[in-house]
Amino acid sequence: MKTGTNNPGHDGSADTAFSGCSLKPLAFPAIHVVAGALFDSAGRVLIAERPAGKHMEGQWEFPGGKLEQGEPRFEGLQREIKEELGVEVVAAIPLVSYEHQYPGKRVLLDLWRVTGYLGKPESREGQRLRWVAVADLGSADLLEADRPMISALQGTPAE
Repeated sequence: MKTGTNNPGHDGSADTAFSGCSLKPLAFPAIHVVAGALFDSAGRVLIAERPAGKHMEGQWEFPGGKLEQGEPRFEGLQREIKEELGVEVVAAIPLVSYEHQYPGKRVLLDLWRVTGYLGKPESREGQRLRWVAVADLGSADLLEADRPMISALQGTPAE
């Protein structure tokens, strides 16, 4: 076995071992999250409070969650909404997709407008649920990452 001092271009000193290399900060892989905007007959949208013990607990968000590896987005939306709310999503259209950077974590968010679902949404994970007029979402204490979804639901460009 050759030692470091016998390798061409390496003088064995630690301070020159990486000379000429530029080190870049590690990029965190994005966590892909799907969320659903479900509406009631009055045109209000459903939001859920993040339960105690979870990151950003107490703030509100659109229901949904992380995609599993290789899972299609619509199927992930159906699975997450079923797990979280107990309803079956039968139709939805993608509304907006964007990336949000948290300290040490990147999240790719996909919001879908759920145009058809079976059942009555109910809390399956201990979270509080609330129906809110789209015009009132700005004062609903939504997660910072979910705020661009407001303009998408209002049909206006995000700021």
